[in-house]
Amino acid sequence: MTNPMSDDPGAPEATDPEATSPESAEAAVEEAEAVVDDAAAADAEAAEPEAEAAHEAEDGLAAELAERTEDLQRVTAEYTNYRRRTERERQAAVEHARAGVVGQLLPILDDLELARRHGDLEDGPLKSFADKFRGTLDSLGLEAFGEEGEPFDPEIHEAVQDASTGDEKVLGNVLRQGFSLGGKTVRTAMVIIGDPQGDAPADNGDSEDSADAEHTEEA
Repeated sequence: MTNPMSDDPGAPEATDPEATSPESAEAAVEEAEAVVDDAAAADAEAAEPEAEAAHEAEDGLAAELAERTEDLQRVTAEYTNYRRRTERERQAAVEHARAGVVGQLLPILDDLELARRHGDLEDGPLKSFADKFRGTLDSLGLEAFGEEGEPFDPEIHEAVQDASTGDEKVLGNVLRQGFSLGGKTVRTAMVIIGDPQGDAPADNGDSEDSADAEHTEEA
């Protein structure tokens, strides 16, 4: 029996001339390329909706991020303003409480001033107490104002008498010193208005007597 299979499959007599012709090979290549192009087009067409959906999702995330960032910035600004307002209110409360305490101590300072005028603070325990007491008030920022010859200011000076004769008004006699704390008036100065150049309507003795009388009335 003759073997239909050739011992040399690559021999010309063992091949099909039609199957191995250049035209057939070129046609097979073109067919394969067409199949690949169709598959690529199908893949691109299928991926287009997914890409569009991904782009829309990205835009949505960007918009949401911008909104959240704006919310965070607004909350941060509100918190900063709250902290500043709270700090201002706290500082104002501290200053108000300090002014209240100092205001209650001013009558003691007035008594010490009267004692000084009468020579009772030249030495001894009372002088030591007066120095320490005044030093404590100074450390709190208490400042005295109202000296003879200063220009009269109705905002901080309380005039009980106007003995001036000209347009320029100064402090003639100071019956009670004024005090300020932190730039704010704690107590106005009680004065008698006079003319410049020390033309006060009353001498120092009258001033001390007036201050003594006022202290007696307050007591």
